Amino acid sequence: MDETLIRMRSLCRYYEMGDQQVRALDNIDLTFLRSEYVAIMGPSGSGKSTLMNIIGCLDTPSSGTYDLNGENVADMDDDELARIRNREIGFVFQTFNLLPRLNCLRNVELPLIYAGVDADERQQRALDALQRVGLGDRVSHKPTELSGGQIQRVAIARALINNPSIILADEPTGNLDTATSRDIMAIFSELSDSGNTILLITHEEEIAHYTRRIIRMRDGKIESDSTAQHQSQQGA
Repeated sequence: MDETLIRMRSLCRYYEMGDQQVRALDNIDLTFLRSEYVAIMGPSGSGKSTLMNIIGCLDTPSSGTYDLNGENVADMDDDELARIRNREIGFVFQTFNLLPRLNCLRNVELPLIYAGVDADERQQRALDALQRVGLGDRVSHKPTELSGGQIQRVAIARALINNPSIILADEPTGNLDTATSRDIMAIFSELSDSGNTILLITHEEEIAHYTRRIIRMRDGKIESDSTAQHQSQQGA
């Protein structure tokens, strides 16, 4: 199997603002391999959120190519992009995005409902995902009955439910205290060690140093791309 999961070449995203053209992404070349654990960093306006939206098939490039798992997604229509999102990408957001009236099990099942999976299989897979993040004893609790860290664990379980090619985490510790953030990053580290591909958007250096590759962006361009065995903060 080809180890390349994502390949972007000459990728650009322009926005028209009045008579000005803003280059949110300017000629990006990036490759991500299967099982990589990557942080994407940059100041506000650097292009990291735009890059995340394109990787997550929430937006399309103005020009250039984007191949995901062997498919050229740059020119797909909205229906095709929705299919790719549901099949290939698990999202974890800073604001959790859980439905407050549903319990943990039902929240985690949601992507499988959209995928047309039958009820028995949905429930078993949701239970397995919740156990994987240490919440096997909280399946009937609603989000209002959980701590912030537990809520984010539910969101991670939901991201895992379809066995996606990529887990795309946007500031996943942004609303959490330091100790809880370390707990959440320990889960991501465990997922990475078990072979999941994780792309993490963050502005926090401590969080980025859990990963094994850090991409820094500025003004729509890649400023640096370093691969190293960073010192883990787990247990510090």
